[in-house]
Amino acid sequence: MYSTLLKHIELFLYENPTLQDGLDWICNEIQQNLPNYDWVGFYFHHPKKKELHLKAFAGKPTDHTVIPFGKGICGQVAVSNQNFVVDDVSQQDNYISCSMDVKSEIVIPLFVETRNVGQIDVDSNTPSAFNQKDVDFLEAVNALVSTFLLRTNAQF
Repeated sequence: MYSTLLKHIELFLYENPTLQDGLDWICNEIQQNLPNYDWVGFYFHHPKKKELHLKAFAGKPTDHTVIPFGKGICGQVAVSNQNFVVDDVSQQDNYISCSMDVKSEIVIPLFVETRNVGQIDVDSNTPSAFNQKDVDFLEAVNALVSTFLLRTNAQF
């Protein structure tokens, strides 16, 4: 399933959608095709503030459209530049709850060349929903988005 989904994403991005249309489509495509992916979103770094801004998502709306660096799982990834997989969000002291239903989360930083410009964030209502295959898949999604950003000079 992951490889087929990656191919669809790659082909869609080569049609040169707008950045917003591309990110919206990717979020929806992933959320609809992977059963444990209950919420999928892209956050991007604000150019002048140490904040993440929600650019696109699929799933229930969230109040967390701006996240300061260091706050929550997303904010920690913005600082660390490292993948973060959380099997049980209730065990995280610095967790920002988007929904009472969320049990696990995965956040993968998005690099353009060597600069962390944002991240893909996935919430699941299933505990321990993510494994190395999910890490590899989301890293590959981010690589496709990075290539798209470079190829199109999209502003984010």
